Amino acid sequence: MTRPDGDRATPATAGSAERFGVYIHIPFCVHRCDYCAFATWTDRTGLAPRYLDACIHQAARAVADAPEVTSVFVGGGTPSLVDPRHLGRLIAATGAGPGAEITVECNPDDVTDERLAVLADAGVNRLSIGVQSMDPEVLASLGRTHDPSNVHRAAEAAHAAGIDFNIDVIYGGKGESVESWEATLGAVVALEPVHVSAYALTVEAGTPLAKDPARHPDDDDQATKYRITSDTLDGAGFEWYEISNWARPGHRCVHNLTYWLGGDYAAVGCAAHGYRAGRRYWHVYTPERYIDALCEGHSPVAGSEVLDADAARIERLELLLRTGAGVPIDALDPVDVDGDLVGLVYLADQVAASWGVGSTPRWLLTERGRLLENEVAFRLR
Repeated sequence: MTRPDGDRATPATAGSAERFGVYIHIPFCVHRCDYCAFATWTDRTGLAPRYLDACIHQAARAVADAPEVTSVFVGGGTPSLVDPRHLGRLIAATGAGPGAEITVECNPDDVTDERLAVLADAGVNRLSIGVQSMDPEVLASLGRTHDPSNVHRAAEAAHAAGIDFNIDVIYGGKGESVESWEATLGAVVALEPVHVSAYALTVEAGTPLAKDPARHPDDDDQATKYRITSDTLDGAGFEWYEISNWARPGHRCVHNLTYWLGGDYAAVGCAAHGYRAGRRYWHVYTPERYIDALCEGHSPVAGSEVLDADAARIERLELLLRTGAGVPIDALDPVDVDGDLVGLVYLADQVAASWGVGSTPRWLLTERGRLLENEVAFRLR
């Protein structure tokens, strides 16, 4: 999820005026993971050619009046299922130039030298590889079907192709001991990614996981594993920069920073969300409805909202709080800081220049504060 020069060419500023992202949703999967609540389908891959044609048509319109595209993120679903040549045409339709970060999510089983060569020719310079765990028992408990040995093959192929990659992992699955989580982290570091996203397993309503309490995660166990993750990745030279994200210096995810720092981004594809000039919007949910809307010359937008000024300000602070940029000193009441928030935040006299937030003091989350971020966000003012 980064451009060849990482995040250095487009500094992560609080205003993010320089950033404009494009999110493309590919809703097809071979198998749906037990924790997944995304808009994905396992029985509609036959729609892929028509769906991608619709996306190409819409992408060109979505960026027609946009500033320079600084990032494209192709997510899903499983984008690596579809013909990479079609993905290349779709990426080209966004108008993203050679300086943009262009990311494609991949299942480890789908990564081949041939596929990566086509993607690299299309300008893809970052992969997001869904690993989740290196423990077969834990993968089974999550409903994952990929072969762990293919993770190593995928990483080797990415290195050979000269494409940076992020590794996604999830902690808290049934059967995952502290030792097996430490082994997963050790294996991930050994793969030499430029970025690691480590998420706590979340139970989403309507998923197979939600219907099986025996597989629900334990909060204390997840807190322990988060601390282990932080210590391991910090020790391996990764920089923590958002609650669940660590990067090698210069390799923060430009696209996700656009979200967290309030930048604009266009939506392409069914169920995709976008944000332009203070207006949040979302598309029709199913691929069939999306295709029909584009074929009939209609907008795929299903709804939108504009937050009032105060709600928008608080939302912006909530997002900033999650990051290494922190929030301004006046965003928290000193009474709270000296009371319920003791040990959860600290005052940084100077935040790293890469965040572009000036030299005034800002509140940042401690490691414990990251675990209890909701407690801090509730007190933002």
